[in-house]
Amino acid sequence: ISSKLMGITATDFTKTFEIVIQLGAILAVVILYFKQLLQWGNIKKLIAAFIPTALIGFGLYKIVKSFLMESLPLITGALLIGGLILIIFETWHKGKGEKKESGNGLADISYRQCFYIGLFQALAIVPGVSRSAATIIGGLALGLKRRTIVEFSFLLAVPTMIAASGWDLLQSANNISSDQIGVLAIGFITAFIIGGLSVKFFLKYIQKYSFTLFGIYRIIIGLLLLLFLL
Repeated sequence: ISSKLMGITATDFTKTFEIVIQLGAILAVVILYFKQLLQWGNIKKLIAAFIPTALIGFGLYKIVKSFLMESLPLITGALLIGGLILIIFETWHKGKGEKKESGNGLADISYRQCFYIGLFQALAIVPGVSRSAATIIGGLALGLKRRTIVEFSFLLAVPTMIAASGWDLLQSANNISSDQIGVLAIGFITAFIIGGLSVKFFLKYIQKYSFTLFGIYRIIIGLLLLLFLL
């Protein structure tokens, strides 16, 4: 979206740049959750959640990359629909309340719940669908507490984004020239810093507030993009 609004022409290098900045943000998550990522119990659950995402993601990779990735109308629609879903879900979930008997911590997430969360994450293969929002809504619907599913969502981003970004990077690594390394480095470092700050902010935010504001935010961005398209 940012590239199109700034009038940047889509090239092999710009696609590589977008991959590299994703890896910068993921590195921030790795550092913040380094201890949790080394725990064998968490690793097994991340594998269980990653498998359905990987199967669906790699199965539909060519279709998404060739036809959907650059579709601004599709992204706009996903933002608007996703925002509405967030607001409707929060209204429903607030009335239902969280289950006290489950979701007290990462250790309490079952392997079945991990698998279902992986299916929810696979929805994010559609451009404009938020990976974190999809997994968080899925976790809440399964009865997990907010902080538990938010932390698991961040942890799950590590293998998911490394696999997706790494695969893309292998496809486009030959398009990087020596004079472009500096540009990639600036993007990587910036994404690393902002990513780390965003994760810390988000964890504090969700302890007091719902995701309704994020739903409103998505709708506003979607409407602005709709005006841009028109």
